[in-house]
Amino acid sequence: MAKQGGSEDPGPSVKDPELYERLREEGESKQKSARIANAAANASRSDVGESGGSSPAYEEWTVDELNDRAAELDIDGRSKMSKDELIEALRNS
Repeated sequence: MAKQGGSEDPGPSVKDPELYERLREEGESKQKSARIANAAANASRSDVGESGGSSPAYEEWTVDELNDRAAELDIDGRSKMSKDELIEALRNS
């Protein structure tokens, strides 16, 4: 892959490579960074994330609710994870 600014080029599927790189530098996953960068490119930045429903923070969810969501995302080892581990796994998926 071609190098861009000292990092890997995210490829043609990422519509806002600068935002993608900034998110990656902040520690976001490649998938999440690409989703956010593409959403921002398709709408004004102030509208990103506003079209969806509202959901409480994971910290407000029960362990059963977190386990159900982890199962939907097919996160391995979820049945043995603590609440904090489930939250971290969900945020990194």
